[in-house]
Amino acid sequence: QHKWLPTAPGACSRCIDHFGFLENGTFKQRYLLNDQHWHKEGGPILFYTGNEGDISWFCNNTGFMWDVAEELGAMLVFAEHRYYGESMPFGKESYSNTKYLNYLTSEQALADFAVLIKALKTTLPGAQKSSVIAIGGSYGGMLAAWLRMKYPSAVVGALAASAPIWQFIVPCGEFYKVVTHDFTISGTNCSSNIRRSWAAIDRVSASGEGLQWLSQEFGLCSSLKTPDEVYGFKAWLQETWVNLAMVDYPYEANFLQPLPAWPVKVVCKNLHFDTGVSDKQLLNGISHAVKVYYNYTGDAVCLNTSQTATGNLGLLGWYYQSCTEMVMPMCTDGIIDMFEPQPWNFQAFSDECYNQFGVRPREDWAEIVYGGRNISAHSNIIFSNGNLDPWMSGGVTTSLSESLVAIMIDGGAHHLDLRYSNEFDPESVIKTRALEVRYFKQWLNQAATTQ
Repeated sequence: QHKWLPTAPGACSRCIDHFGFLENGTFKQRYLLNDQHWHKEGGPILFYTGNEGDISWFCNNTGFMWDVAEELGAMLVFAEHRYYGESMPFGKESYSNTKYLNYLTSEQALADFAVLIKALKTTLPGAQKSSVIAIGGSYGGMLAAWLRMKYPSAVVGALAASAPIWQFIVPCGEFYKVVTHDFTISGTNCSSNIRRSWAAIDRVSASGEGLQWLSQEFGLCSSLKTPDEVYGFKAWLQETWVNLAMVDYPYEANFLQPLPAWPVKVVCKNLHFDTGVSDKQLLNGISHAVKVYYNYTGDAVCLNTSQTATGNLGLLGWYYQSCTEMVMPMCTDGIIDMFEPQPWNFQAFSDECYNQFGVRPREDWAEIVYGGRNISAHSNIIFSNGNLDPWMSGGVTTSLSESLVAIMIDGGAHHLDLRYSNEFDPESVIKTRALEVRYFKQWLNQAATTQ
């Protein structure tokens, strides 16, 4: 895997508050830069809009940028999002209270990116006339699209991969419907057995002996003892199925966890029972299925129900963001999906946020500030989505104009197109990447003729 090459200082001073003048402090924003293939004197800059985690992790998981840098003669910049990785506005105190967390917003992050782009173009010899293309995946893809919308003078275009910019306004059950579909098409009875497992867990966990059996069967690091812990165990399983759907890649990969090729199919091999099996037989299959995700390498001594993904993601920061402006309604009904019924309750969510952070979410703010579905006045944005990715439920999946282009990747999971090219890539993603590069060249040519 490519590593970034520090050919420029790795941090720049940023205003803590871009939108007010009372808080006049600054902080160091980390960025990674590689100019190995850059055609100096105006060569383009591919600018990764960092999302909720350590930027070096995103850098190493965005092979597409490394793969196309030479063809485009591009400099690569990976900018870290404030409050994640090492870019802490108040150092170690950044998460200590809500007053300090107040500056963790997508708007502040976009302003950081716009200011960094201006600083790079001003200070790097030969970059003054360089056109910049924003690239991001998931929340980073949302930021790439929004950067083009809010700061069109900073970037000539954006690739928003698996970017659920409409997750705020789609029906709350859509996300889990896609997760369920992935399991339904990946093995006989797979999603129906997961749907049946919740009641089986309730029945088995009703006795002390059953709780002990469950804990041993799943190899849990700490035994289940209370109804609350059983509820947490079920939430952990639900998140595991979601993560598997997101990273259902066609080859061995290590994004959230080390996994085999087509991991959902591998999981479903353990879940092809018919309806006659006992609860314990069913849950034995579920435990084998879960271990595909948590112990594919065979190295795990026990399974920790408090962790579902890589430690490189800043989960507390994202929880705060979802408790303020990134309000994405989610619900399940157990009919169109394979999960226990759980309605969306904004008031309950708001109370949970208030108890955790002392803040309440603004339900409609993201739609107001970023335009919701009414974005056709913007231009030069590619929205790519894979049809296996649950986040496509909130994505732009049909083109809105000639320059607001949607690309669907058949057999693609979460931002497959941003990953390194691989011999097992489906034809759909090979064609998608070629099309994306074609649009990049078109934007760069447009920009060159208007300079």
